[in-house]
Amino acid sequence: MRPDATPPGAAYEAAALEDTTTELSQLSVQELIARLSTRAPVPGGGSAAGIAGSLGAALVSMVVELTEGRPEAVDHAAELGLIGEEARRRRDELLDLAQADAAAYDRVVQARRLPRGTDEERATRHRALEAATREAADVPFAIARAADAVLDLAARIGPIGNPHAASDAGVAAQLASAAIRGATLNVRINLPYLPEGDSLRVDGPAELERLERDAAERERQTLDVVLGRIGPS
Repeated sequence: MRPDATPPGAAYEAAALEDTTTELSQLSVQELIARLSTRAPVPGGGSAAGIAGSLGAALVSMVVELTEGRPEAVDHAAELGLIGEEARRRRDELLDLAQADAAAYDRVVQARRLPRGTDEERATRHRALEAATREAADVPFAIARAADAVLDLAARIGPIGNPHAASDAGVAAQLASAAIRGATLNVRINLPYLPEGDSLRVDGPAELERLERDAAERERQTLDVVLGRIGPS
């Protein structure tokens, strides 16, 4: 490459820095990755976790689509219908939450920039920052819970889905598990900035630990089922 040549992806990165208002769902994959790669504060890890969970839900839906109508799936028709419907709902929910996470953190950034030259300005800034930080913790918590539901769907489709798509069920489980762990990290980083008596700061860590522990166990169990269906390598 010539020294003065534009590096691959540079145009996308420049555009990402200039405009952070476009909804994530409207970006191409290349544009989304470029935006995540920049120093722009949003989107960040919480949005990435939401997108990972949405991808996991989409894969569950795909496995359902590849399974419905097959002779060996007749006995599971009702269950497949329920899994597919829930997977589509969680897919859209998690994509919306990815956008909400970016918006929530943007409000934190804006609150930090508020003036604080007078007592009144400092009080206004404090209230705005407290509310924005609470939202920045609430949204990834919602992502973790929704991704937890996706992991359950992956566990349900694993043993009954089209065996030729067993690996896709496994990837869905791994993406959902990663989304849970990524989202809980984004909750944890905000908890210390909440008021000491805030219910989320007090009660949140116990649920975060449960989500993380259960995710690890269900991911392992689902992968065991998937590997058993794939057979020896």
